[in-house]
Amino acid sequence: MTRSSLVLMSAASIVSLSVTAQAADRELTVLDWAGWEIDGMLQPYVDLHGQKPTFAFFADDDEAFQKVSSGFRADVVHPCAASVPRYKEAGVVEPWDISKIPEFANIPERMTKPFTNEDGVFFIPTDYAYTAVAYNADTVPAEDVASLSVFTNEKYAGRLAMPDNTDDVWSLAFLATGVTSWDNVTDEQFEAAADWLRQVHPNIRAYWADPSELSQLMASGEVQVAWSWNDPVAILQAENFPVGFNRSPAEGAATWYCGYVNIKNGPGNEDKAYDFINSLLAPTSAQPLLDAIGYASANDAAMATISEDALKAAFVDQITTTLFVQSPPTTELRERMIEEFEMIKSGF
Repeated sequence: MTRSSLVLMSAASIVSLSVTAQAADRELTVLDWAGWEIDGMLQPYVDLHGQKPTFAFFADDDEAFQKVSSGFRADVVHPCAASVPRYKEAGVVEPWDISKIPEFANIPERMTKPFTNEDGVFFIPTDYAYTAVAYNADTVPAEDVASLSVFTNEKYAGRLAMPDNTDDVWSLAFLATGVTSWDNVTDEQFEAAADWLRQVHPNIRAYWADPSELSQLMASGEVQVAWSWNDPVAILQAENFPVGFNRSPAEGAATWYCGYVNIKNGPGNEDKAYDFINSLLAPTSAQPLLDAIGYASANDAAMATISEDALKAAFVDQITTTLFVQSPPTTELRERMIEEFEMIKSGF
């Protein structure tokens, strides 16, 4: 899934970041989302080594995997859960030694179990949030976004936005057509979701590529309603824009989580890879993550130190609505979703 930065940057600057490493500690190279060199989260690492790791950036999960599979030399990479199986199937990752990650015990099993087998743990979750309905609270009545049918509402034709992201658009489409998980999706359910996306496509003003793009579209008034992550909402809140974020539409919302894989035969210092993970999962890192991007730490114990008011303000407090969990789909389903989404965007 695309998970970008709060920094207001153009698509061109993100492309530039994706191919340029920021030199720092040459003994650890992190391939990450733009904007993830968050000072507070990296402070424990800097305390140990005097500087941040070397970062190289990508714009989305597909780009990250292509870079690694094409030979880019990194030590750790930050995919979201739905993309992790590709790394394992390609044979480019090795298991983590969780005995070297004390806070691993505080990550909920629902996040770690899909990536644990007899060989070990292949993915360390570090962050999560939601994809839900963001809207201009001054111009869009709350009742209009009480259902995902807002995306088929002609009232907002040409003023809607969706992520240019396979996992997010399909979780929306499945929810809108009554499916709450992509486990065991039937052909009929897939076709119904695809038909819904085709119905919505003419109403879409933009398929946004990064949070800054969506925040600018909403701030300008071009987009009134969007399927959004937490971070565009955080950007707009920081600018005092009247943004609403409904995580409880009638059909439900989506939740996702991301983390790090350990690249096999990485060029750097393996011990520093563990120092990096421990830095991100440190209890002191949860608040900086929330402040910088609006995401929650996968460390439940760390999140317990944050006030309920702060969680609500960032829209990461617990909700009781139906949640579509973007856990890893089968490789076959993910490839089918990618291909069909590209056709829909092209008008077919």
